[in-house]
Amino acid sequence: MLDSNWYQNLGLGDICEKVLAGKRLSLEDGERLFACPDALALGALAHHVRMRLHGNVAYYVMNQHINYSNICVNGCRFCAFGREKGDPLAFQLALADIRKKVKDREQDPITEIHMVGGCHPDLPLSYYESVLREIKVLRPDILIKAFTAVEIAHFAKKEGITTREVLLRLQSAGLNMLPGGGAEVFSPRIRGVLCPTKLSGEGWLAIVREAHLLGIKTNATMLYGHIETVRERLEHLVALRELQDETQGFVCFIPLPFQPANTKVDGVQPTTGIEDLKTMAISRLMLDNFPHIKAYWVMLTVKLAQVALCFGADDFDGTVIEEKIGHMAGAESEQALTRTDLMRMIREAGFEPVERNCFFERAGAA
Repeated sequence: MLDSNWYQNLGLGDICEKVLAGKRLSLEDGERLFACPDALALGALAHHVRMRLHGNVAYYVMNQHINYSNICVNGCRFCAFGREKGDPLAFQLALADIRKKVKDREQDPITEIHMVGGCHPDLPLSYYESVLREIKVLRPDILIKAFTAVEIAHFAKKEGITTREVLLRLQSAGLNMLPGGGAEVFSPRIRGVLCPTKLSGEGWLAIVREAHLLGIKTNATMLYGHIETVRERLEHLVALRELQDETQGFVCFIPLPFQPANTKVDGVQPTTGIEDLKTMAISRLMLDNFPHIKAYWVMLTVKLAQVALCFGADDFDGTVIEEKIGHMAGAESEQALTRTDLMRMIREAGFEPVERNCFFERAGAA
């Protein structure tokens, strides 16, 4: 039970009362939470909500990441993954390469393939349709979570068609869900400095709204810890919350700490563990209509992701197998975890590990 005196002494008594009553927090409430020096108090509030929603369960998934290319026209300053065409570190997978990656894991009990890449200047939409169809032929039982809203906008521009038509064609080819990447922070100020040629925040929300209306569920992310203000973080969360009120199409929110190594963002230090845990907790408290919050161990490290399960997160992500985006930016986590690893990490954090698919349907209990 939460100690109301604890929160009264911190000046957060009214916020504690709102949380206990299940009432929505305002942006100003969020600012007060970020200003609170007591991370444990925030964690206890978020843990209360997390336990109310999910009890002692923590989810994981048997998944495989595939990055089809890092060639990208956007040139975002915060990205260590993207490369211009002709760069020595640029790569592009042929259909045969993707087929091999899937076949190499065909004996693994994977339920989800997570596939994203750069905004490639040359690849036609038919390439992506072929990739989806090929994966479905090889693993018809697997759900494919692929292509951010930024990629969808890029495909539409290149083909000269609407984003809705792109979504319909990809859905017909086997797309099951969109990941939440490309959201970064919606603030026009931030995007003007860090990614001026990228899809706007409003554009991201519009494409995700289209996906939801077509029955395509999505996730959502926030990349924090670069040049954004606390208020810009909260405005991002409120925008997501408002769209979820409208569509109910979001499945999970993933706060992603910025990894500054090998990027073009100067003078920024990596986030601390306290900052990561506070952001996790406040995300859980602000996003009252999001069913799930992910502690993405690739970006957080496995050890901090374990702690994050007590700060509002209910999902640990999954096996991943081959992660490139975070590690090219300096992530120090493992490249992959086994089911045994995931279950042990969750149990040692005090939770019951439950396997899920990308829709958080139970794929099997530990």
